[in-house]
This record gives sequence, structure tokens and C-alpha cells, in this order.
Amino acid sequence: MICGDGRMVNLGNEWDELLADEFRQPYYLNLREFLKREYYIRTIYPDMYEIFEALKLASYSQIKVVILGQDPYHGPGQAHGLAFSVKPGVPIPRSLVNIFKELQDDLGCYTPNNGCLIPWAKQGVLLLNASLTVRAGQAGSHRGKGWEQFTDSVIQRLNERPEPMVFMLWGNPAKAKERLLTNRRHLVLTAAHPSPLSAFRGFFGCRHFSQANAFLKAQGMEEVDWQIPNI
Repeated sequence: MICGDGRMVNLGNEWDELLADEFRQPYYLNLREFLKREYYIRTIYPDMYEIFEALKLASYSQIKVVILGQDPYHGPGQAHGLAFSVKPGVPIPRSLVNIFKELQDDLGCYTPNNGCLIPWAKQGVLLLNASLTVRAGQAGSHRGKGWEQFTDSVIQRLNERPEPMVFMLWGNPAKAKERLLTNRRHLVLTAAHPSPLSAFRGFFGCRHFSQANAFLKAQGMEEVDWQIPNI
């Protein structure tokens, strides 16, 4: 797989084989050229070496839950390749504050002192955005450049998997993926995006986290520990 600078990228898990052909498709080669220019002349998030971090941390067969957002955070130091997550020491963005609020209301989780969601990824939660890159300060600036087709392919491959999983689609770009989820073994949950502009229009009170765990338990699978530890 090819990153923006032309290096071959090894994700180190099953995604390497599953997505090998995708990275040879004409649309992706065009996207790659676009990204090479963008990273050269502009400030783009996340760092090019973290674009596929979500896929690196959540191998195909281990995924239990998919949380799908819109595009990465566009503020300095925020995005690091996992939807809604920020690295330790970075102030918690307002969308993630709202996610933690819903978790508290839904499952009684306390609000942690950091916004690093890697503990979720390590439990099989794929934290994917519909677009994987964005210009600094310009939300949605890399939409329509090819990422949607790429993430469609990721979702289609997950949809084909016989083992059940939960899909949480937050916001309209994420909800647009619902058409791809035809496998009735899976649980599909939709809600408004947790951003301050829309959280009160259907994200708060959605109780996706408890619904996900109830579904996993019913399937004989281990529930996700949604509590992010303090550091």
C-alpha cells in the first residue's frame, strides 16, 4: 500500500491483503497524487504517517465495533488517525467531550483526563472517518477527493464478514454508508454527529454504547470496556 510520499506502507495485519488491490485502483492513484501536493504546499492533518492508524490498530477479524465519523479534527495537534481521538496531553475536543457525556449518561463512565481512544482500538473498535485527511482549519476540505470510495471499500469488506459486529454511524457522511450494510448479522446504529452543532439533535440519548454491549453479549462476544483510563 502506498502512502502520500510513495513509500510502501505495511499495516501489519489482515488489511494488507484485503486492501492491496484497492491501493492500485485509478481513483486511489489520483487521490495519492492529490495528497502529495497537499502535504507539500499546505498543512494537512493527520501526519501522513498516521493516516491509516485506525486500520493498523484494529485488524479485520478482531473488529467488534465500527465507529464512523466524518473527517479528522482540523486543529493543530489533534488528529492522529483515529476518529474522535486525540493524543495524551492534547485538550479534549468538544465532540469528544460530548461522547464522554453520552457515555456517562449511558453507562456511568467517568469523564477521563485525556482523549486518547487507543484503549478502544485495542479492544477491536475501528475508529474510522469517512475522509481520512483534512486541511488545517478547513472542515470537510478533502471530501470528494476519493476517500469516500476508499472507506466505502473498507465498510463493504466488513459487511461481508460473517462474524457479527456493531456499526455506529454518526453524522450525515457516516450515515451515507448505511446503504452498504446489507448483512443482517450486523447491528447498525445511526445518530447525529456529536459536535456541539448537532449533538442535541439526536446524539445525546442515543445510548449506542449500551446497545453495542448488549448486542455483543447476546452474540457470545466480549463486551467493550468503554471507560478510558486516566493517565
